[in-house]
Amino acid sequence: MKALVFHGPGQSAWQEVPDPELEAPTDAIVRIGTVTICGTDLHILRGELPEVTPGRVLGHEGVGEVVETGADVRGVRPGDRVLISCISACGHCRFCRERAYGQCRGGGGWILGHTVDGTQAEYVRVPFADLSTHPLTGSAEGHDAVLLSDVFPTAYEVGVLNGRVGPGDTVVVVGAGPIGLASIATAQFYSPGRIIAIDPDAARLDAAKRVGADAVADSAEDPERLVDDLTEGLGADVVIEAVGSPLSFESCTRMVRPGGRVANVGVHSRPARLHLEELWMKNVTITTGLVDAYSTPTLLSLLTAGRLPASTLITHLFELDQMEEAYDIFARAADTGALKIALGEAARPLVTREK
Repeated sequence: MKALVFHGPGQSAWQEVPDPELEAPTDAIVRIGTVTICGTDLHILRGELPEVTPGRVLGHEGVGEVVETGADVRGVRPGDRVLISCISACGHCRFCRERAYGQCRGGGGWILGHTVDGTQAEYVRVPFADLSTHPLTGSAEGHDAVLLSDVFPTAYEVGVLNGRVGPGDTVVVVGAGPIGLASIATAQFYSPGRIIAIDPDAARLDAAKRVGADAVADSAEDPERLVDDLTEGLGADVVIEAVGSPLSFESCTRMVRPGGRVANVGVHSRPARLHLEELWMKNVTITTGLVDAYSTPTLLSLLTAGRLPASTLITHLFELDQMEEAYDIFARAADTGALKIALGEAARPLVTREK
């Protein structure tokens, strides 16, 4: 089969590799229909996750058809169309029993495209298939459903739920990339009073308005003052960090009100300063997290009901064998306007928009 293979920092190729085989009775083999590219994949290509070794097939998101199952798989069978979760769950360890699947100690957690071969391929072996795949109805488009592999569960669980967004809250989302936009979309389930999106890119701020932001601010134009003005100096009830940079994290801690919450969703590859000399007396709660994907069934129901604006995040569609071109477009998002890229099911014309 063909797959996108990591060959070390800055090096990858769409090339032939051996077909995956069942390695455990809880495995399933899935023929990939649709995949997408995550910002974490770019972190891997930059060499920021040294545990990902050369030769690894990348990708942790996908939709496809089950073609083979191990003897112990009961929830899916060949011919089923499924969503592949970015998180694999053994179902038996302490953390899985607490629905903290991202911390699985039984061989799961974030393993696809990380410590085992991933989904950016024609076929993938999915460990713990009963808990790590979700059956799809025929009405769920692959390029929409694939965003529920990672983007929407991550934004919803690590941003909105960890941040405890509630009715009437002022919510600030720093970063209007895919995770930030999904945070804005899912925060609306809890009737916040206003949502403010902050980003340096005008096109992403326009996208933030489309998914429900009430106000937007260029991150280069003193957004902290805007938040201060809109909250009469109090600060935001919830600030969601969706960038993963030291400067954005520190800005989040300055915009939160006393007793408020900072929910860090961004992937950080460098240390960020925690100014406890300013925060210790403000009763601020700071949360971090890797997605557990326990919310995926709920989000799938909302997608099927037309309550989740997944299509809004898809800006480019490619065929699967255009993987290298798709990576180039995604890596140059500031120039191309890319948000999320879907590969596989070309249900509408390709978009290759350049600024």
